[in-house]
Amino acid sequence: MRTRKERIQPAYPTTMWDIFVEQNTYGHFLQTSMWGDLKSKHGWSTDRASLVNSESELAGGSLILFRRLPYGIGTIAYVPRGPVVNWDDRAIAVAAIQNTSKLARECGAIGMVVEPALLDTPSDQRTLTEAKLFPMSISAQPRRTIWVNLDVEEEVDILAAMKQKTRYNIGLAKRKGVTIREGGIDDLPMFYNLMQTTSERNVFAIHPLEYYQTFMKTFAEGERRIASLLIAEFEHKPLAAMIAVAFSKRGTYLYGASSNEGRDLMPTYLLQWEAMRWSRLHGCVTYDLWGVPDQDEATLEANFKDRDDGLWGVYRFKRGFGGQIVRHIGAWGQVFQPLRWWLWQQAWKFRKTSGLSA
Repeated sequence: MRTRKERIQPAYPTTMWDIFVEQNTYGHFLQTSMWGDLKSKHGWSTDRASLVNSESELAGGSLILFRRLPYGIGTIAYVPRGPVVNWDDRAIAVAAIQNTSKLARECGAIGMVVEPALLDTPSDQRTLTEAKLFPMSISAQPRRTIWVNLDVEEEVDILAAMKQKTRYNIGLAKRKGVTIREGGIDDLPMFYNLMQTTSERNVFAIHPLEYYQTFMKTFAEGERRIASLLIAEFEHKPLAAMIAVAFSKRGTYLYGASSNEGRDLMPTYLLQWEAMRWSRLHGCVTYDLWGVPDQDEATLEANFKDRDDGLWGVYRFKRGFGGQIVRHIGAWGQVFQPLRWWLWQQAWKFRKTSGLSA
C-alpha cells in the first residue's frame, strides 16, 4: 500500500486544476486547491486524483479529503461536491469515480464518501450506481437549497422576484440607517462573537475562530480573492455578518451570524441583498442560499409557519428571496474495508456525527 507521500504527484499543477474546476459546468469551490489548503490545516489531509483523455488533457478529477476516525477505526476518504467531470458523459463520469476510488484505496482509506455537485435525477443516480456507489443517509453538505437567479437585465428584476415582505424589509433596513461594509481579517473576532451568539440561539455547532481566520486568509486575500466578509452595522455597531463566496458563476452564502440586538432593523435582509449584488458584480448568475429542510416544496410551504426546529427557521427567512428550490443527489459511498466501515457507522450513530463536516 502506497502512502500519500510516496505516490507520484498529480500530473496537473494546482493552478491548472483550479482553472479546470472553475471552468467546468459542475465545478465548485469545495473542489479547489484552496479548500484543500484550508482543510489540511484543520484536521484533514488531502490528495488529488486526475483523469486525462486521449489527448492528455485534463478531463476530470477529485480533491479528496482524508480524515482519521475515532477509536482507531481508520481513515475515511471524502470528496465534497466532486468528482469534477462532465457528468453528461456517463463513461467518463464513471471513469472519474473509479480513478478517485483507486487513489482512496491506495491511500489506505476504509471507504469513500462522495457528494457530487449533481441534482437528484434518476439518470445521475444510475451513473453513480454503475460506478459501484450506494446512497447514504448522511450528508455533510446541504441536500436541499434555494438558488436565486442573478442572470437578469437589472437588479430590480431580482427584487421583483422576491416576496413583497422581503422587499419591504430590505427597504426598511435602508430607511432605518443600516449600512453594509466589507470587512477583513481584523473583523473576524467580532464575526466570531456573533457566530457564538447565533449558535447558542439556534443550537448548532461552529468552527473555532482560527478556522475562519484561515478561511479568510485562503479565500479572501491574495490573487485568488473569491470570498468576502460583509457586515451590517447600525450607528457603527455590528448587527449581523456573513461570508459569501463567488466561484464558477455561482455566489454562495456560506457562513452567517447575527446579534440578538437590532433584529427589528432587519439587517440580515439587507445583508443577503448586498451579498447578491456583490456576487453579481463578480460574474455570478446564481446565488445559493445554502440549505433548507430536506422536504418537498409543498411540505415546506405547508409547515414553515409552525416549525422552528432544524433548518425550518432559516427556510422561513430564505423563502422570501424567491428563487428555485433544488435538491442535490446527496452522499454516496463505497466500502473498501467492510468491518472497519461497519464500526465507523456504529460510532457515527453513537456520536451523532459522521466526522465529515466540511
